[in-house]
Amino acid sequence: MIQKLLVANRGEIARRVFTTCRALGVATVAVHSDADADAPYVAEADEAVRLPGNTPVETYLRIGSILDAARRTGADAVHPGYGFLAEHAGFAAAVTDAGLTWVGPPAGAIAAMGDKIAAKELLAGAGVPMLPTWTDGDEVTDFPVLVKASAGGGGRGMRIVRDPADLPAAVDSARREAAAAFGDGTVFVERYVERGRHVEVQIFGDTHGTVVALGERDCSIQRRHQKIVEEAPAVLPDGVRERLHAAAVAAGRAVDYVGAGTVEFLLAPAGEFFFLEMNTRLQVEHPVTEAVTGLDLVRLQLLVAEGGALPVPATPPADGHAIEVRLCAEDPTQGFRPATGTLHRFTVPGVAGEFTPTRGLRLDSGVDTGSTVSVHYDSMLAKLVAWAPTRAEAARSLAGALARAELHGVATNRDLLVRVLRSAEFGAAQVDTGFLDAHPGVFAPLLPADRLPVAALAAAFAGAAARRAAAPVLAGLPSGWRNVPAVPQAVRYATTTGDEIEVRYRLDRSGTLADWSTDPAVADPTATDAPDAPPVVELVTAAPDRVLLDVAGVRRVFRVHRAGSVVFVDGPGGAAELAELPRFPLPRAALAVGSLLAPLPGTVTRVHVGAGQRVAAGDLLLTLEAMKLEHPVLAPTDGVVADLPVPAGGQVETGAVLAVVNPEEAPR
Repeated sequence: MIQKLLVANRGEIARRVFTTCRALGVATVAVHSDADADAPYVAEADEAVRLPGNTPVETYLRIGSILDAARRTGADAVHPGYGFLAEHAGFAAAVTDAGLTWVGPPAGAIAAMGDKIAAKELLAGAGVPMLPTWTDGDEVTDFPVLVKASAGGGGRGMRIVRDPADLPAAVDSARREAAAAFGDGTVFVERYVERGRHVEVQIFGDTHGTVVALGERDCSIQRRHQKIVEEAPAVLPDGVRERLHAAAVAAGRAVDYVGAGTVEFLLAPAGEFFFLEMNTRLQVEHPVTEAVTGLDLVRLQLLVAEGGALPVPATPPADGHAIEVRLCAEDPTQGFRPATGTLHRFTVPGVAGEFTPTRGLRLDSGVDTGSTVSVHYDSMLAKLVAWAPTRAEAARSLAGALARAELHGVATNRDLLVRVLRSAEFGAAQVDTGFLDAHPGVFAPLLPADRLPVAALAAAFAGAAARRAAAPVLAGLPSGWRNVPAVPQAVRYATTTGDEIEVRYRLDRSGTLADWSTDPAVADPTATDAPDAPPVVELVTAAPDRVLLDVAGVRRVFRVHRAGSVVFVDGPGGAAELAELPRFPLPRAALAVGSLLAPLPGTVTRVHVGAGQRVAAGDLLLTLEAMKLEHPVLAPTDGVVADLPVPAGGQVETGAVLAVVNPEEAPR
């Protein structure tokens, strides 16, 4: 039996495996990069070994370093998690060659499914339905198509191509991204199915020849080909579920599969389905399967790795419904680019359990309050899962918990997730892989622009209350008190969109709000005044962390948290992040006209133009790589490239000047 397990992964993945290990009495070993030294998963392990460096290539992808960590700690088994080396056949072989127990499928199965081109050929022979596929772009005749990486998934290296003229550039870009993410730039092309659904089947095999399907998941709602909402069971037409399960089991048996795996299919609107790929590991979205089956899939992995027989001889019936969302560090104001920073507060209300099958709300998080989100790894912070007797109840519970969560310090995709869950189309199970493109309204922030002034007023009152509480003398006087009324108090804030808002207010002698206004003035739909006037507001109570306002006859509670000069306001309807601006700002050096700034830390991988070159608006200037994704930097206008201060291979921080394009003057 396994006595001590090393997890060759990080973040919520490692925490998930450690939780089951503690319940089973298995000792745990973590490995960590320098950037992860203070991460929660490291503190939760019984032992931890440093992997010097920060990038995945320096740390989590070094097989020799991980095996050395196992030797030094006396670990007798290795779990690869579900990333990095999880689908590396060479790693699986190296672990078993070292005399350790490998918690995963055999190296042969990983190799067979790791090459997606060869996997398609193999499984087609087993009767699994396939899409038309090409390995030579010159032979493609049927558009639209999807360019895909052969050695990996997660949306890395994927490109939709509708125009044949765009295919060569898409293939080149996909190869670069795949090589950076997986160390293998091989790509292939397959027919793209419009309005298709991404449905996958969880399979499990043991060393006694049993392969079973443990149900299916719908993972259709995706952004940049990466799943953000997953649910189990999928809402399927009659008869499709049984055929999906049978095809998935046939795929597993074709490679003598052992352990946890996922067979992914594309479901066409007419009910046809086609094999996409087989992931030879536990999936990120496995908690929804655990929720509706009651099975701990990590426990089953350990049981099978020890040679035990699966205690599940057939597909268990689904009990209730579960929905999972991936909460990611992404900036909605910057096209959902990955975001970095420090989480000043990370709390989700109503969580019933973490990392194991849970009825109600489950949180699997790689971060806590105080964690730093770095540029070195992907942007996922946590997974939030809701189980309920019905799909509608699960969606409502999950949306409510997300909306009330306090997520301070790093921009996230929370508002997008809430709007998806609350949309009528999601409620009616009208989902496909193009859901977000078809419903642009889900990208709107939860907090309407006309509610921002009241949130800013609450921030101002909380700031005043904090200053009065800290006052060494006369702390009982109302803030801004004067014998004779004078100018109102004023506080200026910068918003996350780069705009500014100034709140002006005046209290009377009793501390009651006499009047207030904002610049710019924004009307509130609940106001009884003229449309261009701010709503009638009464200050009920104000503390440094909680403000109660009566807004046009409706009481609203605002939770306020300050971190340095930034104020986070969580209230009914949404959250606001406001940076308080100094009353007397210091002068700053002006940027050259036409400067293009780095939206996040990263590495300039390619420079496509030269200084002095004339460019048109939309031309690709350079490529920035961050958090495993490529970010193109485009010319904002017609002009001439005046400066390229960062060469290929150069690393930059947020706000660094990447290029300067002198705008072309309009003809006189």
